Amino acid sequence: MTGKIVGIGIVAVALIAGAMIYYLQEYAFYNEVTLASGDTGKNAVQIELVSLVSGQPEVIPTDDFQGIDSDSSPIRFRACFTIPLSDAMLTETYQVYVHPEPLTGPDWFSCYDAKAIGRALEQEKAIAFLSHENIHSGVDRVIAVFPDGRAFAWHQLNETFQEKAPFDAQSAD
Repeated sequence: MTGKIVGIGIVAVALIAGAMIYYLQEYAFYNEVTLASGDTGKNAVQIELVSLVSGQPEVIPTDDFQGIDSDSSPIRFRACFTIPLSDAMLTETYQVYVHPEPLTGPDWFSCYDAKAIGRALEQEKAIAFLSHENIHSGVDRVIAVFPDGRAFAWHQLNETFQEKAPFDAQSAD
């Protein structure tokens, strides 16, 4: 009888711990962010793209913005919005991002679908642009833009944190 009670206790603790971990990953640390207009508060962001001419981020016009972020990790930022700029104008004016890898977001943030964005980028049905290099140390903000004006933003690790090839003594000669 004591073994059953201990077993039930272990299973109950495991279920509670699993539920808590799920909640912490999906809901606990996310905050809604808004577009900055004039006063930039803690949860206000600007949507920018890096200019080919100046090499600096420039604010672009944005509508229908929805965004989330978290203080617990620099790569939890996700946003969905629309922009009125054409693909031709964007590619001639702003820096294209070479290796975009949309990161998945929480299921409840339904406007952002990393798998669909990734497929569209692979099939060249969307174009990725650099929004802000090193927005956090080793993290870039990337924006994918579709021809119909839909756009999606996320943070991803840049080459700073990518694995380096091991030192080859023969190539040093």
